[in-house]
Amino acid sequence: MIDLNQQVLRTDVAGMPIEWVGYQDAVRLYHLQQVAYTCGTLLYRVHGGISASTGQRSAIDVNSIIATCGRNHALSKFRDYYSPPLNNPALFKRDSHVCLYCGERFRHAELSRDHVTPVTQGGVDTWSNVVTACRRCNNHKAGRTPEQAGMQLLAVPFVPTHAEYIYLQGRRVLADQMEFLRAHFPRSSPLHDRIALSVSPQT
Repeated sequence: MIDLNQQVLRTDVAGMPIEWVGYQDAVRLYHLQQVAYTCGTLLYRVHGGISASTGQRSAIDVNSIIATCGRNHALSKFRDYYSPPLNNPALFKRDSHVCLYCGERFRHAELSRDHVTPVTQGGVDTWSNVVTACRRCNNHKAGRTPEQAGMQLLAVPFVPTHAEYIYLQGRRVLADQMEFLRAHFPRSSPLHDRIALSVSPQT
């Protein structure tokens, strides 16, 4: 059974990740001859109309990773100080759905965004000042810093790079897409270890 909700990873011609696209947008890129080359596994074979001259039906094969013509010069120019938009789903995924105070993993609905330096004390709503916290820990910390509340922060918050943010935005990232994206993560990225833990067998 073909899962038409599976996202396709789009890159520029140099192989830099750009965005996730649905199968319809991917087919459109193939049709417009914007796909320079493909990687990964075959996801879909989309059939079109029947040619009046040949009697053959057209078909487009869509792979899990497609490189499109052109380069994203704007992204290359601003890569060193790129900061993606902050949202809770990406934040919780950055922290592996783990409360960075008690260390327990929770469902999305049980988590909240905590400002390490509270807004009431001059803290800002940015990636480098927010962490995932369960509601109990967030309520206990309240408007205090971890030090003031006697709580230990288990990991330092960080700003995702563009490639890391694309991973965080993915609904269901396939193994080949994951491998491709991880090759573009900084070597020091905490996501390397967090992804490895999230996919390891549960004991």
